[in-house]
Amino acid sequence: MSMQALERSAWQTVRHGFRLSPEFRRGLAGTAVLAVLATVGKVIVPVAVQQVIDRGLSGGTPDIPFIRAAVVLCAAAVLLTALCGYAMNVRLYKSTESGLATLRGRAFRHVHDLSVLTQNTERRGALVSRVTVDVDQISVFMQWGGMMVIVALGQLVVATVLMAVYSWQLTLLVWLCFAPLIWALPRFQRLIAGAYTRVRERTGDVLAAVSESVVGSAVIRAYGAEDRTGERIDSAIDAQRAAQVRAMRMVGFTFPTTELVASFAIAGVVLLGVRLGLDGTITVGRLIAFLFLITLFISPLQTATEVLNEAQNAIAGWRRVLGVLDTPADVGDPGEQGVTLPRGPISLVFEDVGFAYPGGPPVLHEVSAAFPPRSRVAVVGETGSGKTTFAKLLTRLMDPVEGRVLIDGVDLRDVRFSSLRERIVMVPQDGFLFDASLEENIRFGRPSATREEIALALTELGLADWVDGLPAGLDTPVGQRGESLSAGERQLVALARAYLADPDLLLLDEATSAVDPATEVRLARALEGVTRGRTAISIAHRLSTAEAADEVVVFEHGRIVQRGPHAELVAQPGVYADLYASWTTATRS
Repeated sequence: MSMQALERSAWQTVRHGFRLSPEFRRGLAGTAVLAVLATVGKVIVPVAVQQVIDRGLSGGTPDIPFIRAAVVLCAAAVLLTALCGYAMNVRLYKSTESGLATLRGRAFRHVHDLSVLTQNTERRGALVSRVTVDVDQISVFMQWGGMMVIVALGQLVVATVLMAVYSWQLTLLVWLCFAPLIWALPRFQRLIAGAYTRVRERTGDVLAAVSESVVGSAVIRAYGAEDRTGERIDSAIDAQRAAQVRAMRMVGFTFPTTELVASFAIAGVVLLGVRLGLDGTITVGRLIAFLFLITLFISPLQTATEVLNEAQNAIAGWRRVLGVLDTPADVGDPGEQGVTLPRGPISLVFEDVGFAYPGGPPVLHEVSAAFPPRSRVAVVGETGSGKTTFAKLLTRLMDPVEGRVLIDGVDLRDVRFSSLRERIVMVPQDGFLFDASLEENIRFGRPSATREEIALALTELGLADWVDGLPAGLDTPVGQRGESLSAGERQLVALARAYLADPDLLLLDEATSAVDPATEVRLARALEGVTRGRTAISIAHRLSTAEAADEVVVFEHGRIVQRGPHAELVAQPGVYADLYASWTTATRS
């Protein structure tokens, strides 16, 4: 999370949030006018009471016509106040929902703009919390607390002005009672802000722990780790509860304090008001109306507890959302200034590329290699040799620390994302699928594809018979993360998706891993179809992939130590011959 976001004051946070979501400000003037009208309407009752007592009941004979007119006018004003309040709420809801939709969308898109390296520094549940729970907390405040703030400020101003008209002495007394509390609230607010920041952090921890336990439920059951997992979740929940209780204790302190000050103020007004009444300085009607106005004055301060609670919770959430938005996209899209490459056979060059993860040693050292168009390359090496990092740099999930990666002679950093994603497609090791039908998952590679085009692609890959054997064919639901299919079948879907996307360069990250024997033949046939006529680079553990490649690139300790055809490399002593011998022994045993 950006330190800049953490250091912002509450007011700076709100201002920055309004700049990012201008919808919050649209129509604000009209909403404020309605709030003023709704607030002014609330003083009609005290004024009517004062007029009825001082004019309608004076002289010993009630002035019935005047009293009736005052009551009718008061009823009309109350109705108008209710209508203004309703219109204000509707406008406020519309503007806040639009603003929050923009904020949520920006945060979601920015998370995807961050490099894999940056995303890995945050737990997935915490990132989801920022885009969902934290924004929802802002929504609660903007639609309830925000309205209360507008009305409360107007109510304080209107009540103060009218109280001063009735008696400046009593008004001064009321303000002297509440001035220390009003002075202390901003200082107390800073403490509450820190407390609610911790609440939001603990909430993110809870979501992260729960989401990990749900996704990893099979592993948890397999290792009998239910109790340990439960303890971990319970610990996160207890930490969140403790943080929430601490914050609520701080907020709860303001309510009895406000009640105590209000009691002193009312008692003081009664005592001083009687004295002023005996001196003829204030009438009975004005004193009674003043007591009504004190209630109107005190009400916003009493609800300040709840408003402060929601405000600090919302500001803490806003800081966390802004923390995501303030995190620089270290793998940025050059946008309109970027290069759009024409479709066609693609060449790839690594020029003295070096890479190191933050705070760690270099994992790639001066990697230089050129791959001609339509070549089939297998990248092999022991675990930790640097081949996965090589793949991430090729697809620009990360940028090199040194050197550059070129496609068709253009630095990847200068290519627009839209062009890059169109020309290079990666089939990841896990073959992630969405909770939808088989057809929808394959169409993810090209959203405009028709069902007939999808069926044709499957036929060309030799997968039509496999799809026909599924319970509902292309309409078969794959389940969450594709769990209704085997690991090998998920990879078949991932290959079909990549084939439909029709890239110029295809990167296969361990695409032949974790397949059962029955699927391996289909997979090999599909791989042949997917890679035909395009540049294909395979990160391989199964060296059968290397046997079929035009060239094998061998990594060791972050360097390319061997290059050449399989037959040539396996015949000479070296890293590849040792890897091949170990693989051959393992497959025969």
